[in-house]
Amino acid sequence: MSSEHVTTEVESAVDEKPDYAQYIVCAVMVAVGAFLLYDAMTMPGGYAEVDPVGPRFFPIIIGVGLLVMAVVLAVAIPRGLKGEADAGEDIDPDMPSDWRTVGLLVGLFVLLIVLVEPLGWTIASALFFGGCATVLGSRHYVRNFAIGAVLGVASFYAFYSGLGIPLPAGILDGIL
Repeated sequence: MSSEHVTTEVESAVDEKPDYAQYIVCAVMVAVGAFLLYDAMTMPGGYAEVDPVGPRFFPIIIGVGLLVMAVVLAVAIPRGLKGEADAGEDIDPDMPSDWRTVGLLVGLFVLLIVLVEPLGWTIASALFFGGCATVLGSRHYVRNFAIGAVLGVASFYAFYSGLGIPLPAGILDGIL
């Protein structure tokens, strides 16, 4: 028998130093989760009289989920546990970040915030979806905005009819 020691994947994962910068992610998750819980608990009632669940349910679920995941991540960090890289992933880690695309997406989000009141949710979200799809590489412009329009109308009625939360109708007020 050989006395040579074979290092397994588990041993090599334990030998690596933990990435303590991930605690920043934990802190952000705790802050957002706590904010969601606080905001849900202080939300005035009466938004959705027809819905037994109400508008507080989803922020509470997401806030609790964020807090639980922050604890799980905080426990995993000192243990040095990391997820395995996907074998079929198309990402080249040596490529620089595409800040132009990030900037355009942030700009589209700001435009959505600015346009949602005057134009309404359906039009603003259709423009947002179509713009995002185009920025991310789709060259089927008509299809991008058609899908955006369908998603905008569907989400408008999902919030209005399903949750009892009215979204801004904008220039389509009286039509929707």
